Amino acid sequence: MGSDTKVYTLAEVSKHNSNKDCWLIIDGKVYDVTKFLEDHPGGDEVLLSATGKDATDDFEDVGHSTTARAMMDEYYVGEIDASTVPTKVKYTPPKQPRYNQDKTSDFIIKLLQFLVPLAILGLAVAIRIYTKSA
Repeated sequence: MGSDTKVYTLAEVSKHNSNKDCWLIIDGKVYDVTKFLEDHPGGDEVLLSATGKDATDDFEDVGHSTTARAMMDEYYVGEIDASTVPTKVKYTPPKQPRYNQDKTSDFIIKLLQFLVPLAILGLAVAIRIYTKSA
């Protein structure tokens, strides 16, 4: 950590919480991930929901690859002043798994909305063919 390393307070980092300007705190380091939002495999909402707090747990719970960790260097902007980050909000349930389950149920609902009418249509056609031939 050189003397030219910028140190930010949580209040400063918290201001960067939109999809046009998004900063995250992971392992005491501050990252400007604005350019990465649309490329993030987990979607930009996950990153945006991790702004304004220490996102280390969220990051670790998902289990990022070494490639993902290596990519972080290019988004590094400075260090966080640890005294400005509250320690009491240590445990937050991981956002990612819940987010994925919502995705799954959404997908199943969409699938059912498509399959149920199709099944009814198929049944109606089958009954019609059957009653005509009888």
